[in-house]
Amino acid sequence: MRLQGKTALVTGATGAIGEAITNKFLEEGANLVVVGRSRDKLDSLVSRLGAPTNLISVVAEATNEEAVNLSIQAAIEAFDSIDIVIANAGTEGKVQPLEAYTMEEFNHVLAVNVTGVWLYLKYAIPRMREKGTGSIVAISSGAGVVGFGGLCPYSASKHAVCGMVKTACIENGAAGIRINTLAPGPVDNKMMSSVESQINPTSPESVRDGVKNLIPMNRYAKNKEIANLALFLASDEASFCNGGVYLADGGFTSV
Repeated sequence: MRLQGKTALVTGATGAIGEAITNKFLEEGANLVVVGRSRDKLDSLVSRLGAPTNLISVVAEATNEEAVNLSIQAAIEAFDSIDIVIANAGTEGKVQPLEAYTMEEFNHVLAVNVTGVWLYLKYAIPRMREKGTGSIVAISSGAGVVGFGGLCPYSASKHAVCGMVKTACIENGAAGIRINTLAPGPVDNKMMSSVESQINPTSPESVRDGVKNLIPMNRYAKNKEIANLALFLASDEASFCNGGVYLADGGFTSV
């Protein structure tokens, strides 16, 4: 029970990685605040989890400053603290050449993937500073370490998350707050399926085979494998891990 007595907030909780993290954290004894954009999806998630009494759900758009602040306050009101934030909400956007994006498409990806993380840093850090302890894990991507053709705003946004986390570490490490980046490689879930279908609508499986060939382990990650690393970074076992970019990519960025 590595998170016993701790309160964790997970954004993007209704996505595949978010749900896997939520499941893992419940198993490890945490109080959970699950955040998502859809009340229906949140209710379905809570039902699948068995409606545990140590879990509340909050509807909040990651780019809505007031909603983000209220979700942090909801955690404190329900469980008297906020110890862990997993900033997982994100979008892949369209797959196309960089010059094909409209301003709106480009800015939307950056708003969700960068501004959404920044807002949770902005409102969680002062609360954690009051306690002198806390752990924040921002979900980036292997595309935040290397380029990925056809995903210009996505890759740019995930690189930005890594830089933002390093800056936040420098500013808050002495306050007892650890802030790290978790960067998954290709994961077997809806987001990668979307990318595959956009690249080749008639044969997405050929895209998958091509990506797998770029991974030394020759497979996609499982959602629970990403959750396992999130658990480590959130827990006291990672007590000297701060400002890092921790890859779970099967060797994808080593090629």
